[in-house]
Amino acid sequence: MALNQENSDGRSVPRKSPDAFRTISEVSDELNVPQHVLRFWESKFTQIRPLKRGGRRRYYRPEDVMLLRGIRRLLYEDGYTIKGVQKVLKERGVRAVADGAREEGDAPASPTVSSASLAAPATASDLVETGADDDLDLERLLAQLDEIRTLLTR
Repeated sequence: MALNQENSDGRSVPRKSPDAFRTISEVSDELNVPQHVLRFWESKFTQIRPLKRGGRRRYYRPEDVMLLRGIRRLLYEDGYTIKGVQKVLKERGVRAVADGAREEGDAPASPTVSSASLAAPATASDLVETGADDDLDLERLLAQLDEIRTLLTR
């Protein structure tokens, strides 16, 4: 008998085999993504092809779930756009995206900018070492930019 796990309602449900097909609600819960987002991704990524049975109910294969996990990682964690993920799928293939979901350390180069690099420096002198002739010109320019930023933030 399979071990039980709790669903989002706190009820105990039997754990499925890793090879079992999953419904859209199960995949939604597992990936922490709303169901409508999964349906939207189906329209944007032709590689996602869940099995549809009576009543157009979706059943996701384990490889579909791995692909969705990879797409989720690229979009939400690595900061890719939909077009960016489409390009990765075209260039590297489904397997690379799905395998990337398994191996978090093997992530593709990310186009995102860290939040630390978005923070503005306190002053222009934080960016430049003073003393050298070239740095003085740059320091003057950065001081002017600081003044402009001050005017714009008023």
